[in-house]
Amino acid sequence: MFADSKTIVVFGEALVDDFISEQVVGGAPFNVARHLAAFGAAPLMITRIGGDANGVTVRAEFARYGMREEGLQVDAVAPTGRVIVERSEGSHRFIILPDQAYDHIEAGAALAAMARCAPATLYFGTLAQRASASSDALSQLFAATPARRFLDLNMRDDQVTERCVFASLHHADVVKVNEDELRALFNWYAPTPTQTHTQTLSWPADMANLHLHAACATLIGVFGLTGLIVTLGERGAAYFGADRPPVHAGADAGANISAADVVDTVGAGDAFSAIFLLGSALGWPLDTILSRANQFAAAICGIAGAVPADTAFYGPWMTRWLAD
Repeated sequence: MFADSKTIVVFGEALVDDFISEQVVGGAPFNVARHLAAFGAAPLMITRIGGDANGVTVRAEFARYGMREEGLQVDAVAPTGRVIVERSEGSHRFIILPDQAYDHIEAGAALAAMARCAPATLYFGTLAQRASASSDALSQLFAATPARRFLDLNMRDDQVTERCVFASLHHADVVKVNEDELRALFNWYAPTPTQTHTQTLSWPADMANLHLHAACATLIGVFGLTGLIVTLGERGAAYFGADRPPVHAGADAGANISAADVVDTVGAGDAFSAIFLLGSALGWPLDTILSRANQFAAAICGIAGAVPADTAFYGPWMTRWLAD
């Protein structure tokens, strides 16, 4: 469906969420890549796994989604990424282990994999930049392609520094954040005399908030962004652009799940990112992209986990959207 000239390169962690009683393949970039693959986008996933049982499990997901493996590296020493998930009443605690295979993505192999296509978009986050090897590999990918850069910020506690955020924003063209991350960016880079930083914003009413517009415009100007996406959960998403008025799309725009149907919200942001990238590649209008990304993210909230256990889940969406 996609020519190599439209390839979306996804860089970052593929890992296993270890619930002790079960292991579930995850990692925000890998979630995005699997969704894209299911919709026929044939992404190039650049990551690194270990030569262990968890690596076999991750590789099986490449096969299940029919994903190319040119960007899949295997480390002879470091283990496949693992996050220990401790369940407690009404919440989870995530222990992201250090020195995992995705911390050692090798630049030469990554460059060679990307050289086989002419990517239109390079997706990246911050977790895989915590170690020097993978951070250097990403920097070399930036230097090797003029592809548009999509940053999914994902500011995890104790896993990302302000320095990394600052550098990542400078590398990005389009940035996706949630409300907490937006407030952090305001505090760091766009301070205002209002309470925009600390209070929950009332969307879409605050789309008319001139202080909010000014703060977002400051971020866009300081970092040379073309777009800033703010995901708002059940209230939809907003897009602030460098050359267009802000756009808000409510989560109820065609969504087929109610709050009572929510199983968990794991991976909702990744689902949103995947559809935003898909719609951009296919040339959908911006309001359509936001609406469909909201719909799909809501549907992912209706299943357990970040991706469906059965890829037949994607069929109705493909019929509804790709036929257009």
